[in-house]
Amino acid sequence: MSAVDTMGMLGAVSPMIAFYPDIKLVHMGAALASGGLFALRALALLAGMRWPRAAAVRYLSYTIDTVLLTGAMMLLTILPAGLFANGWLWVKLGFVAAYIGLGIAAFRPRRGTRARILLVAAALLCFVQVYAIARAHHPLGLLLWLGN
Repeated sequence: MSAVDTMGMLGAVSPMIAFYPDIKLVHMGAALASGGLFALRALALLAGMRWPRAAAVRYLSYTIDTVLLTGAMMLLTILPAGLFANGWLWVKLGFVAAYIGLGIAAFRPRRGTRARILLVAAALLCFVQVYAIARAHHPLGLLLWLGN
């Protein structure tokens, strides 16, 4: 059954549903770019490089994250609420907030190397969980995959 067929069973469909595949593709690309840039910056910072804190790199990160969040809000508004009935979206948003908080903490100056490594690892684990929840549309995400 296609996504559009399923939508009819879950409630009113927005005329914007025609743009769903394009918006989803942009959102997924921005998510991968955001996580990839974070990982690259974090590894470079752990290696003692200074460029991860440069203004141009930070602004690139902000731009990617703005595209990511805009795509997320567009998807949220065009999809029927019934798709989110099991609470997976709320759990995903909680992990997104944790990922952001841990990432900010990891890039703070005056962090020890050990603390920075732990913060980066925790942030990347949150990112993987966000990805797994989004793929599974289930609040357990990675735990669901590991259980199989």
